[in-house]
Amino acid sequence: MVDRFQEGLLTPVETASYLEIPQSTLTSWLKGRAAGAPLVHQVEPVRKGQPSVPFIAVAEAHVLRSLRSLGLRMSEIREAAAAVRDAFDTPYGLVSRRIATDGVDIFVEHGWGDLRRARDGQVPIREVVSDYLRYLTWEPDDDFPSSLRMRQYPDSVPVVIDPRFGHGLPVVAANRVAVRAITDLWEAGESVEDIAYDYDMTPEQVDALCRAVVHLAA
Repeated sequence: MVDRFQEGLLTPVETASYLEIPQSTLTSWLKGRAAGAPLVHQVEPVRKGQPSVPFIAVAEAHVLRSLRSLGLRMSEIREAAAAVRDAFDTPYGLVSRRIATDGVDIFVEHGWGDLRRARDGQVPIREVVSDYLRYLTWEPDDDFPSSLRMRQYPDSVPVVIDPRFGHGLPVVAANRVAVRAITDLWEAGESVEDIAYDYDMTPEQVDALCRAVVHLAA
């Protein structure tokens, strides 16, 4: 079982690429702090160049990316992150399951009640929180997420980062097959029908997945 908190899953370069954020932004989050802990946690790699971003930190970066995309200043995000961590008594408060309930009230207390100004003038705070939380999955009786759905892939074929499968590579949620394994076959000339049969998918799902990968690489 992979330790979501202490075992490196991805490199910073991979994390930035998968979450579609600038590497310089992620670097600043890895160095920034809130409530005495890094905004995004990092561990010592086993060897130089090896993964140093544990899964829990990938989830933290996803949350920060979501909030930053609303136009919130980093000073506001750091203040709210510190408040959530203190209230929940955990340095991983930004990805606690409690963020969907108690966390919203904490955000409001720290001046986030007027999030409607952040982007289009119409986004209420609970909607904002619900939007980024829907990409995280928690197991029953677990306060911290077990997988993260990648929002750049189509809803018809959800793709996740799950530390239990694929060694950090994006995998198809339904069968836990690495996206790269499927697209490699497609690029080698295998038909979508044959690939779909091999991996218990529909041809439409295989086609949508491969088209998404091509689009992301463009």
